[in-house]
Amino acid sequence: MRIAEIFQSKQGEGLWTGVVSAFVRVIGCNLRCGFCDTTYASWQAEEGETLTVEEVVARVLEYNTRHVILTGGEPMLYSELIPLSRILSDHGLKITIETSGTLELPVCCDLMSISPKLSNSYPWGATDRDARLHETNRRRPEVVRKLMETYPYQLKFVVDVPEDLLEVEEYLKDLKIARPDRVFLMPMAITVAEMRSKAEWIAPFAAQHGYRYCPRMQLEWYGNRRGT
Repeated sequence: MRIAEIFQSKQGEGLWTGVVSAFVRVIGCNLRCGFCDTTYASWQAEEGETLTVEEVVARVLEYNTRHVILTGGEPMLYSELIPLSRILSDHGLKITIETSGTLELPVCCDLMSISPKLSNSYPWGATDRDARLHETNRRRPEVVRKLMETYPYQLKFVVDVPEDLLEVEEYLKDLKIARPDRVFLMPMAITVAEMRSKAEWIAPFAAQHGYRYCPRMQLEWYGNRRGT
């Protein structure tokens, strides 16, 4: 597996916010999101290292945490995720997998954190080929439904402008099976000030519809930097 970083921090988003966890961030992605905040782990990343499943497990166990988060990039690109998640589960770890919901593997998972990409993810400035690839791949409601039916889940939507909320509503209508209390609306932001400004209209909308406002607490705790 190509690994960008393995580190320990607190989960900053979603149901398990504040839980100390080991993070395993893989390199590679099948999307080209314009707002990507982990470009060092994206499709064009050149750094990182190649590790075996056993080497990844050994590094995770060094942190002596009860929770591990498998993220990226897109971890579902790696078939090695199947044995990796099984071995980590056998060691008694609680596993979160963070995915765009465009690919599916038979993994072990205690929380499937699915982040479907809205039209605001369009890769402005990308090549025509990359833009077409992104738009072709980003919306896979049939995959999202299967993940939701198979695992405990949360849905995280990145919201930039008020019009995005209408798109979230349309997406949820297509899914039909989403529990409102498992839907998280997260501001597109890389600063605390920007996040708080968008919270003024996202949070009331979330409360009105039974959804949850999802701050990016890692910005509050650590700022916009790697390893958090």
